[in-house]
Amino acid sequence: MRGKIVLFYPPYEGTPLGPPTCLLALAATLREKGFRPVIVDAAVEPHYKDKVLEEMEGALCLGVSVLTGPMIRGAVDVAKAVKAHMPKMPVIFGGWHPTLLPDETLAESYVDIVVRGQGEITLLEIVEALEEKRSLRDIAGISWKTSVIRTHNPDRKVEQLDDLPIPAYDMVDVDAYTRATGFRRLAYATSIGCPYACNYCTDMVFDKRRFNALSAERVVKEMTELATKYQLEEIALLDSNFPVDLKRAMAIAKGIVESGVKFRWTFQASTDFICRMSEDDLRLLGASGVTHMGFGTESTSEPVLKLMNKRHQRVNEMYETARRAAIGGIHVTFNLIFGYPGEREEDRIVTLQTMSDIGRQHANVDFSPNIFTPYPGIPIWPQLREMNVPEPKNLREWGEVPLGANLLPWLQGRELSRFQRMIEYFLLNNSLRTRAHGLPSLLLRLLMRTPVQRRIRSSYYEFPWELRIFRQVQKLVRRRSLVTGQQLPTEAAAC
Repeated sequence: MRGKIVLFYPPYEGTPLGPPTCLLALAATLREKGFRPVIVDAAVEPHYKDKVLEEMEGALCLGVSVLTGPMIRGAVDVAKAVKAHMPKMPVIFGGWHPTLLPDETLAESYVDIVVRGQGEITLLEIVEALEEKRSLRDIAGISWKTSVIRTHNPDRKVEQLDDLPIPAYDMVDVDAYTRATGFRRLAYATSIGCPYACNYCTDMVFDKRRFNALSAERVVKEMTELATKYQLEEIALLDSNFPVDLKRAMAIAKGIVESGVKFRWTFQASTDFICRMSEDDLRLLGASGVTHMGFGTESTSEPVLKLMNKRHQRVNEMYETARRAAIGGIHVTFNLIFGYPGEREEDRIVTLQTMSDIGRQHANVDFSPNIFTPYPGIPIWPQLREMNVPEPKNLREWGEVPLGANLLPWLQGRELSRFQRMIEYFLLNNSLRTRAHGLPSLLLRLLMRTPVQRRIRSSYYEFPWELRIFRQVQKLVRRRSLVTGQQLPTEAAAC
């Protein structure tokens, strides 16, 4: 057995989908070449800092995967602790945030190497070089530094997913995640990348619009084996846009049905791909166990969709997606983004009225409204700087960005207060439609449904007596996961 590699996943808000597949994928490749990876996930390890420090004894390096936002704080805390105990220990940061801002990440004293983009082969080559005490200069896909200079090596050629081993699910205690979530679920990725170029999306920067997918045969084999081995109730797909290859998507659904293995599964998609499916295709998805699909619909205002570069997104297809999903018995969540640069109040009104109408016509629909969050590296940052959006300058500042909070200079004061009232009434209308159970809720529905709908149609939100009454009975569900449709903590959701 070769050297030990400690892989750390920092704490984050909300319920975990399961063990971090990014680290499991890295571990599988390392293990295949004889290394001994150790995974520490803060989601199920309450004393994660102590555990990391304990495991660092005799290790070659520490690898940390991190997303933008509060997750950075735990990554920084652990990396600093390791450096304090072992100053010469190489610390490697990878994942979305370091890939989008490699030089800024590498500027931190506690980061020695940044892995950019797809990491399995890159990390393997790094640890081989560390083990053999070789230079890092010829390793593609990394940024690294000496005491005096930061170097950004050329990008790495993308590895096809079918050439990589299955993530090392056997290395983690699935029961620990069951205790944390309340049911048996794993996250799994059948593809990475999305062909679209939405101006607010980090996915197009990270994967450069390349769709890289496992074969349908491999997906069916692995999903059914995982469901059987771990007695799973659900598999949540992490794909950015699962049905890009429609033939492949339907082959997966058909293969699961033919396997006879029963489990639920969920995925994200764009409405145009669902509208290219037949009604029989949707029935097949439902029969295979699909229970939820999440969609980044964002807006129903044509000018806003144009600003977002979502030319593939059409309002009539949102209605049709809801209708077709219902044929398969599938629930859907439509994500909404408000406050986008250039959006006007009339654009918000149109979106809320249209989405309310979709909800009225289709009982299988929920909504997740969000204020636009400017993530690092997205194409419109030059415009955002001109509009005086505050831009964090280092890891610590990015770690203080509260996900889901409003940082937009143009949505403040009375306009923000009115917008928040609009969203509350929109969510109240949806709650009255979908979640009224029992006598008190029935009375509330009869009392409020007509005046609430009238407010949305007229955009009149003064004297909110309906909100005051409803708050005495239950809370409004403000945000939902596009992966599973489950409620998210307010601070854990972002566009």
